[in-house]
Amino acid sequence: MGLLTRSKETAPCTVTVSHRFEELSAHVKFNNGAVVNPGDSVLVHGSEIMAPYGEIVEEHRTATIIRASKIEQIWTRWTGDFEFMELCEFSFSEEVMS
Repeated sequence: MGLLTRSKETAPCTVTVSHRFEELSAHVKFNNGAVVNPGDSVLVHGSEIMAPYGEIVEEHRTATIIRASKIEQIWTRWTGDFEFMELCEFSFSEEVMS
């Protein structure tokens, strides 16, 4: 990983998709212990995983991790908080909801 260049690596992973009343989620765990850093991108290979309602599906796949350059990592760390705040919407009102 250079100052301006990106690098790629492949990693085996386990994808868990939950489609239950209590939880609707999808998680990727790298089986080789790889860690994703700010600015990195992950592409999981294979077809779409559809979990029927009420079930959890777990599949083993291969993922490509595209590592961000040093400049991209720094930029992501500096601007990440501002981008998160764009997702939040705050509303203050004196009315009491009943």
